[in-house]
Amino acid sequence: MNSKIQCMKLNDGHFIPVLGFGTAVPEKFSKSKIKEPIKIAIEAGIYHFDCASIYKTEEYVGESIRTKIADGTLRREDIFYTSKVWCNCLRPELVRSSLEQSLKKVQLDYVDLYIMHFPMALKPGEEEFPVDEHGKLIFDTVDLCVTWEAMEKCKDAGLTKSIGVSNFNRRQLEMILNKPGLKYKPVCNQVECHPYLNQMKLLDFCKSNDIALVAYGVLGTQRYTGWVDQNSPVLLDEPVLHCMAKKYNRTPALIALRYQLQRGIVALNSTFNEEHIKENIQVFEFQLSSEDMKVLDGLNRNQRYVTALIFDGHPNFPFSDEY
Repeated sequence: MNSKIQCMKLNDGHFIPVLGFGTAVPEKFSKSKIKEPIKIAIEAGIYHFDCASIYKTEEYVGESIRTKIADGTLRREDIFYTSKVWCNCLRPELVRSSLEQSLKKVQLDYVDLYIMHFPMALKPGEEEFPVDEHGKLIFDTVDLCVTWEAMEKCKDAGLTKSIGVSNFNRRQLEMILNKPGLKYKPVCNQVECHPYLNQMKLLDFCKSNDIALVAYGVLGTQRYTGWVDQNSPVLLDEPVLHCMAKKYNRTPALIALRYQLQRGIVALNSTFNEEHIKENIQVFEFQLSSEDMKVLDGLNRNQRYVTALIFDGHPNFPFSDEY
């Protein structure tokens, strides 16, 4: 693994780079636009890529990774590649085939991490967002513990090195942890996390159970229509971040990123800007004081950008609980 990037040991013995690159592409862009940023990220020393079947970018991400392997920049074992099983494939008999489809698209023999994208099952089938005649999502009823057993089988089959979850609350994590006959604990819970939503209680719970917290939306998230409240405040406009940026001679984005790393969190960031991609690696070049970390803790306002309100009413909707 690139020496510039620090890694965290997961509860199954594998290591995850603490700085990762998100590969979801905003609707206004062509999915293939992700190819060049992936190459730039690899050249900058970022080898951790967070993908998902729902992003529709896996073939392009895979193409860029294979190009950089072919030109000798890195080896497959240097890459940490994550994919996710979508909500319409949470029935246990669909989990492995979903992973195999992702592997076919990315053209890799295995993924490093496979996670459940959301704890909310949708009706299985070709449609990723199946709706009824009123335009409402058609939910499915699935025992997530049985889904987890299918995830464990994917690990045993060597299709993935590690398995985890995303957007689970404490209660849902406990359900997996307390499952009779549990073979593998989730190595991570990937959730939205930034200074306006610092997830302090969930982080403490995850740490106490040796589960890594992986943060998306670390800079306040992109304004994905349908998912994000377009009127929500812009995190990077926060005066405290600008004040600290001046103090440390860094950007507000780097302050927000560094905040997560010092809390023991794996941080994912997505950008198409070459300068920003190269800038992100500077997060390892400075440290925030404990006083400034406390100030940043104080910015928390439980502001969730990704509300996932299209799932509201689902019996497994995770964001109604306190954490």
